[in-house]
Amino acid sequence: MGAKIKKGDLVEVISGPSQERGGYKGKQGRVIEVLSESDRVIVEGVNFVTKHVRVGQSDRGTREGGIETVEAPIHVSNVAVVDPETKKPTRVGFRVEEVERDGKKKTVRVRYAKSSGKDL
Repeated sequence: MGAKIKKGDLVEVISGPSQERGGYKGKQGRVIEVLSESDRVIVEGVNFVTKHVRVGQSDRGTREGGIETVEAPIHVSNVAVVDPETKKPTRVGFRVEEVERDGKKKTVRVRYAKSSGKDL
């Protein structure tokens, strides 16, 4: 089965506290990583957490560590793919098309935005 959300997709957070209340609802960002085994995605600029890293030394002798802010995974059901035409969240459908490559016909599943019908 094809994945509805893939790495590099522009997605919008559709649930959780709004931005006025310190949440990320309504915020858009690119998918950095998809964690399929836990049904979660890491979205750029969304769901920041503070991480304490032990102070150590790198190969060049520079000190690294301290407090870092990194993106935490968010459940895939809380994000929706953004329609490239309307810039609003939309559902994703699959369309079966026949493509001819190197003289051979092949059926491929193409993702498309259900609201506008544009390919993703």
